[in-house]
Amino acid sequence: MIAVLDDLRTGGKRALARALAQVESAPDADGTIALLDAAFAEPHGLSVGVTGPPGVGKSTLVDSLIANLRAQGISVAVIAIDPSSMRSGGALLGDRARLATLDPGDQGVFVRSMASRGRLGGLSDLVFPAMVLMQALYDIVLIETVGVGQSEIEVSGIADSTLLCVQPASGDSLQFLKAGVMEVPDFVVVTKSDLGAAARRAATDLRSALAVTQANGTLTPILLCSAQTGEGINDLVSILTGYKINYLMKSDYSSARLNSATTWCNAAINDQFGRWGLEKKIENHNNFQNSSPFAAHNDFVTKLKIALRNLDFCS
Repeated sequence: MIAVLDDLRTGGKRALARALAQVESAPDADGTIALLDAAFAEPHGLSVGVTGPPGVGKSTLVDSLIANLRAQGISVAVIAIDPSSMRSGGALLGDRARLATLDPGDQGVFVRSMASRGRLGGLSDLVFPAMVLMQALYDIVLIETVGVGQSEIEVSGIADSTLLCVQPASGDSLQFLKAGVMEVPDFVVVTKSDLGAAARRAATDLRSALAVTQANGTLTPILLCSAQTGEGINDLVSILTGYKINYLMKSDYSSARLNSATTWCNAAINDQFGRWGLEKKIENHNNFQNSSPFAAHNDFVTKLKIALRNLDFCS
């Protein structure tokens, strides 16, 4: 039987690992859904999608963030999304292997590798439930995407905030706009800032690209960071922690989280039932206007399965 939320808070990393295993093996079980809805109703941490192209240094940046967050007593959980093995379907663990600062005995940090399972956006259906569980337990939850190009923006639909990583000499402002990611990030990091002029030039090009997409006057923070020298890492931690305080106090926070749940549900239904399932969802106005999105999602999926068997939709 899966642990209740209070048991997870006192059971440490082993209890969370068992709960995540239960979510993966029995996502439709009553105990699993009850736990996920309880976690959804009691958010504690800020979720941050860490995205960007392959080789930009996402794993190295996450490693530095873990060390700095823990040094300040801030608990952190990481979902490291890896490419799927073509043989087993499991995660190849490439991202997790780069996290050199992990201390197995530190109960304030938890890392889970997950396979993308072929999803072009780099996220599997299990990422959102895992994120919700971790948010009930940790101060910051980092979701490191697999790194597959333009479809990297998918994480912005489920996370509270999005951190875009860009490396020096990766393009000019027009190329950044063509990539389709300039409307997504809440924070931008130019990695490998120890390269000097090339990094500063990338920051300038990014500011020009953001000026096109942010006509409302909002200025997305752009930081130059180097995992080698430590430049900018403390500033990024300060921005994330400050953003967490402000975000959790926003009047529309609950609405934003329900929107994230709806985004996850739509993607899951589309994967399982295709366009037909999404059309039925729209017809039934199933947008989770309550605090139990996982139970509502499971009920709706059950109806879709019955409808397929009966060739008629049961409302």
